[in-house]
Amino acid sequence: MKLSTAMFSPARIVPRRHPDVSSTHPTFFKNLASSEGSISSLGLSMATHPISLNSRRSLCVSSSSKAGDGAPPSPPQGAELFMRSVLQSMEIAYLNRNPTAKAVLDLVRSAGEDQISYDHLAFRAFGVNDHGIDSMASFFLEHGYTPREELRFPAKKLRALWFSPPKSSLGGAGSRVQGPLPRIFISELLVDQMSPQAQEIIRRYTSISASGNKYAALASALGTLTWERPLHSEFQLLARESEYAAWTLVNGYALNHVTISAHQLKSTLRSINNLNKFIEDNGFKLNSKGGVLKVSPDGLLQQSSTVADSFPFQFSDGVTEAVPCSYIEFAERLVLPQFQNLPEKEVKEIHRRDGFEVGNADKIFESTSKEQLTRRVA
Repeated sequence: MKLSTAMFSPARIVPRRHPDVSSTHPTFFKNLASSEGSISSLGLSMATHPISLNSRRSLCVSSSSKAGDGAPPSPPQGAELFMRSVLQSMEIAYLNRNPTAKAVLDLVRSAGEDQISYDHLAFRAFGVNDHGIDSMASFFLEHGYTPREELRFPAKKLRALWFSPPKSSLGGAGSRVQGPLPRIFISELLVDQMSPQAQEIIRRYTSISASGNKYAALASALGTLTWERPLHSEFQLLARESEYAAWTLVNGYALNHVTISAHQLKSTLRSINNLNKFIEDNGFKLNSKGGVLKVSPDGLLQQSSTVADSFPFQFSDGVTEAVPCSYIEFAERLVLPQFQNLPEKEVKEIHRRDGFEVGNADKIFESTSKEQLTRRVA
């Protein structure tokens, strides 16, 4: 699968200074010096024990169409500062590889939007060898996030789980990852439903990542794979069967997308239709699968996204090819019917449609597909 980088909108990447991360964190770096596990190519010995979702999920699942029941208790300020530092490192790695996302954020800011809030952050994973949802979720669970609702995508052989954030102990008055804490959306490929050949490839690479799955958040923050670079032929085989699988093989735990919360903007861009037009008028290509605007059956969750960037990836056999990277999404959550009479200035996030929608998300996944990457804009 040959993808040309000429297809994507150019954008300048402004150098950014990497923030200092908090000195220590007892859970995330537990047994750092004594572990025998390693993240490939980093030379770091590590070990920890991710929190399993099994004992929590049944108590925490809630309807996506209802208002939130209130956030869990705030994490200690030191823990939240650390978490935000990790999120900022993830964001920096994401922006460094995705010029379209950087350019779109700059464009929205140029319209007078000094405070941009993220609706959610999304990650992908392989549901095998403990590399699935739990591997990334453990970091967020340890920092007060709550698992909410599972979504299934049978045709794509995927499942997902989203997590609601705790109440911020720092106020969340900043922008992006320093603003209101975002929801987290983590999906995984149901590897045991793939062909034997695809399963063999995925199981082999996840098995040689040692303890990398226990440090999914760290790998995302560092922008590195936790397994060896694959062969080009293996990437091609996976891409023919599942573009999601091929993407995850070469991107690993990288931040798949950030989502601008349209309704939290202050200008006319707070309408997602206005935001979409503004972005398209400035030369960016939006994912057209199912229409540019993806709308939930109740009409209260509206989403759109750019098409993914690509980056040159050198495979272990020396072949270099442009592969799909990440994208940026936009979401508007409308006010729930029972709160329609609230004055606009009194409407909070808890009064708006929460959760996610399978039909919307299924089409948003296509932002990294070859069909969308190679589509010509009329």
